[in-house]
Amino acid sequence: MNTTNFWVKLPSPFSMLAPMEDVTDIVFRHVVAWAARPDVFVTEFTNTASFCSEQGNFSTVGRLTHDAGEAPIVAQIWGTEPDHFATMSHALREQGFDGIDINMGCPAKDVVKIGAGSGMIGNCQLAQQIIAATKEGGLPVSVKTRLGLTRVAEYRDWITFLLSQKLACLTVHLRTRKEMSKVPAHYELISELVSLRDRLSPPTRLVINGDIADYAQITALHHQYPGVDGYMIGRGVFANPFCFDRSGGSHSRSELFDLFLYHLDQYDKYRQIMPAERPELVRNFDSLKHFFKIYVNGFAGASDLRARLYACTSTDEIRRVLAEVPPGWRIREDA
Repeated sequence: MNTTNFWVKLPSPFSMLAPMEDVTDIVFRHVVAWAARPDVFVTEFTNTASFCSEQGNFSTVGRLTHDAGEAPIVAQIWGTEPDHFATMSHALREQGFDGIDINMGCPAKDVVKIGAGSGMIGNCQLAQQIIAATKEGGLPVSVKTRLGLTRVAEYRDWITFLLSQKLACLTVHLRTRKEMSKVPAHYELISELVSLRDRLSPPTRLVINGDIADYAQITALHHQYPGVDGYMIGRGVFANPFCFDRSGGSHSRSELFDLFLYHLDQYDKYRQIMPAERPELVRNFDSLKHFFKIYVNGFAGASDLRARLYACTSTDEIRRVLAEVPPGWRIREDA
């Protein structure tokens, strides 16, 4: 089992794929790695209460499935009971994770209303208990959060508190919960966040999240804010699955086509290895459909092709539809 602090060994700047619900399972992480690998992977959010329930080890298997080739990989978990975090921290160490990230930033209403995710912002007593409990497993502990609940100015007290917790890493999404993703990320606060980290907890790696599109932008931001250690890309991966490519080169539609086929292959692979007696662990076929726009967009006839793909009921049927696409589809129009 690995209990070393991998965060200290990462280059600066390092890149991360953001945890996204119903998106960043092992299948999609493998797709991103095949396109252009980030320095750190994070799982989908996993509910600590579900994990610790009688059926927890079954209902959360799909979210926590990973392999050695993904290292370093961090499990992101959420909840409100410190005991659940402590129990899960030991289990995640045994499962071979390299770190644990506590979700204190999710803006979903059903999460916030129970005081979890961004609903924990400002609840320093509970947050402190949860962080301490998570450290019991021996893995490096990080937190992903937002600037505040309703006001940007909340970051001063909240980030100051988190930096007093001796975290291995702190990721800040540069918006409040109220702002969701409806306003531009508050890049004007980056220098202040770096100053707070440098003054209060220099060993804590600082990661910025929000409106980051690709590695070229990461490079530009790092020149402007060299004190930031890492950058996390979330929704940008839907616009460009090659977003972590450090070469800066463009990618053809043919490469997107090949990546789509690889995605289908990975889906079939993990559907087959999941236990047949637990079919709910396998993400249903319809879950694939919200990825189609990544691969099929930006050319004449793309919407019609997606409509045909949406009507498919199996990966083999998708492959047959793609095989019928004229060769010109594989040529990037702006190449």
